Parts: sequence; C-alpha cells; structure tokens
Amino acid sequence: MVTLVVSVGPGAMDSYSQKLAQNLDVPKAYTDIYQRICQRFNIPWFSLDALKAIPQDWNFMRRLNRLRGIVHLPNQHLGRYGNFLRTPYIITVHDLIRYLDLKGYETYIHRPNHRDKFYLGLDYKGIKKATRVIAISEATKRDLMHHLGILDEQISVIYMGVDHTTFKPSLQPSQLEHPYILFVGSEHPRKNLPNLLRAFKRLKEQPRFKKLKLVKVGKAGGPEIDFRRQTVRIMDSLNLNQEVIFTETVPEKDLVAYYRGAKCFVFPSLYEGFGLPPLEAMACGCPVISSDTSSLPEVVGEAAIKVSPHDIEELAVALEKILTDRELRENLIARGATQAAKFSWEQTAKKTLEIYEGVEKTFG
Repeated sequence: MVTLVVSVGPGAMDSYSQKLAQNLDVPKAYTDIYQRICQRFNIPWFSLDALKAIPQDWNFMRRLNRLRGIVHLPNQHLGRYGNFLRTPYIITVHDLIRYLDLKGYETYIHRPNHRDKFYLGLDYKGIKKATRVIAISEATKRDLMHHLGILDEQISVIYMGVDHTTFKPSLQPSQLEHPYILFVGSEHPRKNLPNLLRAFKRLKEQPRFKKLKLVKVGKAGGPEIDFRRQTVRIMDSLNLNQEVIFTETVPEKDLVAYYRGAKCFVFPSLYEGFGLPPLEAMACGCPVISSDTSSLPEVVGEAAIKVSPHDIEELAVALEKILTDRELRENLIARGATQAAKFSWEQTAKKTLEIYEGVEKTFG
C-alpha cells in the first residue's frame, strides 16, 4: 500500500499532488508543511520562525512514520523528511533549481543562507535515499543523474498533465479592453521577466503597438528578497510603468480567461523542471512563444516558437511575427491543441500507479 502525501497550497508543486490525489484511489495524507517550508527560506538560524519550525518538522516526521506501508513524497523539498522514514518511500523531483543555487552554479531564485544550505542538503540526501524517484521531465532526470549521481534505472519520467475540463478554447471575449501579451509565473531570476520587458519595450516603440499591454499573472515570489521591487526598477528604466498590468495568483477559471483573451503567451524561462503554463495556454487556444532551454523543448514540441532566452532581439521579432501574421497564429493554435492533448492528469495518475505497484511488489 502506498500513501500519497498531498501538499495543501497554491503553488505548482502543490497542484501536482492535488491533481494526483483527485485521480488516484489510494490513501492520502494532507499537509501544509511545504507551504511552511516556502515561507522560511532565507530566515536566520536564531529566529522565532526557525525555532517554531523545529517542533512542526518533528511532528510531521512522527506523522509520516505512523503511516502504513510506502509513502510518496510529492516534491523534492519533502526529501528532508525521507531521511527519517523507517519505511521505503517514493519521491517526485520537479527540478534542481535550489540545488544549482546552493552550489553557486547560477542564481535562479536566491543564494541560500546557512540555514537553507543545511535543509537543502537534507532534501538532496533524501532524494538519494528514496526507493524510487519520479522526475517530471527528461531534463530533470538528466540533472538528477548528473548532479546527484542517481542511477538511470532508479528514475522514472512521468510528465505532468493538463486539466482539459478547465483549460479549453472558448469564444468568451477578453476581460481587458486593450490587446495584451501574457506572462504567467513568478519574478524569480530564472523566469527571465527582465528580458521579456526589454523585448516588449522594442515593440512599444512601434506606433502600431501603442495600445498593446503586457499582463503578468502570479505573485512576485517568496520572502527571500523583494522580487517585485527588482521588476519595478527595470520597468522604471524602460519607462513601462503604464504598460504592464500585474495580478497576483488567480483562480483557474480566471486564469483560463486570461489565456483565452491574450494575443500570445510568452514563457522565456532560463530553467524549468517542466513548465505547465505553455501547455495550459495551448489548450485554451493561445499561441505560445517559449525559450529553448531545459525541459521546455520536450514539453512544447513543435507547437511553439522557440527562442533563446538570452536573445532579446530574437524574442522581439517572434512577438512581432505572432502579433502580425494571422496564418502563423492559426497554425500555432492548431499545433498547440494537438500538443496539449498529449498531456492529461489521468495519464499522469495511471503511470504513477504503475510505479506504486512496482514498488509494492518489491517491498510490499
């Protein structure tokens, strides 16, 4: 028997566990521990929040050890608790972003402080101890093998899904009076929003794009630093203050409306473990521009315009093409619908259940 740990929260990794829970008939253990982890990045060792975390972590570990059979931890930051489990466990790894920050290879989110380094070290040690690792893309699998030395045969790639009952085309008119391009995500450095703003500025220099706006959906980021302040500083330098519309995280039904109303969706990330928003946009009939890095080529296939995330001119040209070439737009919309249809949560759950059954045969 496998128990799925379900993290309660609004993030993409929370959504993954929640969608699995809806599609898997297995025991479930609900928790908000991952949300607590997210709120404690970059806090000092000797702080009230750090002290509060100790009994919460201890109680969660005790709760996990009371579960019968095998446990499925739904994201890599729960790996820290796997170190203390007395039973076999499966862990899903979405990405190694924090690992790359930890090792100083890049700054995709934020360089960890001493407390973060300790807990992230436990996370990655916990991944190595897992009986089975699920990676959400081939790119993440390659990272696991390269950086953590996990064997090929220990990792199974299972893609995330699209909720096609929610994300689908519609003739519903846009909620905004101005035409707009859409970006969905945080303002972490890895999301590459500054280069999108610079490319957008080049469009705005043309009179025909005078009314065009950039809509940014999603919170700025976690509490590590003021990510929004960094974004606003770049907007100030580009004189785009009146041209960008910010919304925080929105319910799925509202997100669908944003996808449907957009002239195009842009996802210029430097690093993604999977990258679900481009597929959601495609499922809603919105043409997509994506970067050509990490997992994104395998996710968007040939259904998006792929550009280098570092090439502002290439991104600006792609935006101009998709906004002015009707035949290209229609072609991308058609290919996007076909690509998005390849991904479903039912399929994700079915393949995950196969992993459960294999581990149960070995350890059951």
